[in-house]
Amino acid sequence: LDINPARAKFNYQMLCQGCHIPTGEGGRGVPNMNNQVGYFLHLPAGREYLVRVPGSANSALNDERLTELLNWTLLEFGGSSLAADWQPYSVAEVTAARQQPLFEVINFRAQLVEQLQQANYPIAP
Repeated sequence: LDINPARAKFNYQMLCQGCHIPTGEGGRGVPNMNNQVGYFLHLPAGREYLVRVPGSANSALNDERLTELLNWTLLEFGGSSLAADWQPYSVAEVTAARQQPLFEVINFRAQLVEQLQQANYPIAP
C-alpha cells in the first residue's frame, strides 16, 4: 500500500475536513466516519459509493491522489469497521468508479446502510 501520509492528510484537510471535520466525526448532516467507513467495503456498491460521492468523484485530485486519500481515510478513520483483510482501492478501480458520480447521495447511502444493518454490521444511519 503506497501512501504518503503527510500528503494524504494535507489533501484531507484541504478537501474533506470542511464537512467531515478533522476527526472524521462529520457534522452538519455529514455522517461520522469513525469506526463506520470500513463497513462500506463489505458491499460492492458501498465500495463504489466512497469513490462516487461528489466530494470524491468531483475532486480536483487526480486518480492516483484520490486513491491515496481514500485508502488513507480508511486507515485513519476505519477503526473497528475495517476488516483485517480489507483490500485497498486501486487506481484503476477509482478511475472507473468516479466516472459515475452520485447525485442522490442521501438516498443511496440510506439504502446501503439498510443493507449493511440487515447483514448485522453495526453501522449508524
